[in-house]
Amino acid sequence: MKKYEKRVIEAVHYFWSTREGQSRSAGEGDRGGRAAVTGGKQMDGFLKLVTEILLEKGIPAEYIYYNTSLVLPGFYRPTKEWDMLVIHEKRLLAAMEFKSQVGPSFGNNFNNRVEEAVGSANDLHTAFRERAFGVSPAPWLGYLMLLEDCDASRREVSVTEPHYPVFSEFKDASYAKRYELFCEKLVLERLYTSTCLLLTPRDIGSDGRYSEPKSEMSFSAFIHSLVGHVKGQLDR
Repeated sequence: MKKYEKRVIEAVHYFWSTREGQSRSAGEGDRGGRAAVTGGKQMDGFLKLVTEILLEKGIPAEYIYYNTSLVLPGFYRPTKEWDMLVIHEKRLLAAMEFKSQVGPSFGNNFNNRVEEAVGSANDLHTAFRERAFGVSPAPWLGYLMLLEDCDASRREVSVTEPHYPVFSEFKDASYAKRYELFCEKLVLERLYTSTCLLLTPRDIGSDGRYSEPKSEMSFSAFIHSLVGHVKGQLDR
């Protein structure tokens, strides 16, 4: 078993069980699963897992924020609330986003996720340039996405090209492939330091099953990059 695999399985199981519990609580009137989307907390298993690993690697608990005091100043907006922060003596060491998407509506939600992630990263980088976080090295930015693995996310999707051709890699690319390209480009363009993409099927996801499309986007690679950066900054 790969390092951290058992613990990621537990986080995936927590995601599905929490989501299903929120849907049941909403009752039959919640046909679109709105309660599961707005209820939050589904990704808490991953937040707790990353926190546990940081603690195991010697990062003091008082440096880690994941359920309170998550607001940072922005440049294009007054503030932005992140999902997890690591801060030491006013030095912003890391900021992370933990997101998920399940069907049936992948199209608009994918575009919203892209715009949100790119906008948040640009906002933070510009605020950093303007010394909103004091004088310190650039923080580590991480983005983790948990995507439902199903026919709708795996199916080829056509694109509309009324005026100009889209980039070739997007032609007939499924939403799963689009997310893979998205996470890859976030790092390529240095918007995020590391990204993680996990796919999990709804029918057996309650068992915690998941897959990792690319090794460089694996959870192990993600956490290794985070720990290396934080420990390196603390050792300075």
